[in-house]
Amino acid sequence: MGNDQEKSTILVVDDTPENIDVMNGILKPEYKVKVALNGEKALKIAGSDKPPDMILLDIMMPGMDGYEVCRRLKGAEETSHIPIIFVSGAEDSESREAGLALGAVDYLTKPIDPAQMKEKIETHLG
Repeated sequence: MGNDQEKSTILVVDDTPENIDVMNGILKPEYKVKVALNGEKALKIAGSDKPPDMILLDIMMPGMDGYEVCRRLKGAEETSHIPIIFVSGAEDSESREAGLALGAVDYLTKPIDPAQMKEKIETHLG
């Protein structure tokens, strides 16, 4: 189990445990997964001395929504480089465009399509 060093770390930010379980199940075999149930925790993890390589960020959360989390991450020098993929139940183009305008690299809709999710992650992790 010494290959954890080579695995990329993905931070999953979602206020719904069921969504976290689904994404965790898809990601665990190939990535290290960190979890935040709200925006404040996400900012703390992203700004830590071991920031994630990518963030999967829910938009609709109580308190600080995903747009605000993205705004803050992109506005801070130490976290501005982390690719963010928004994850949302909303399929409208306005939500997608708003997220991309804030600096997100991509957008996934719920329910999650595992193959599509892995493909987008691989694309943006390089």
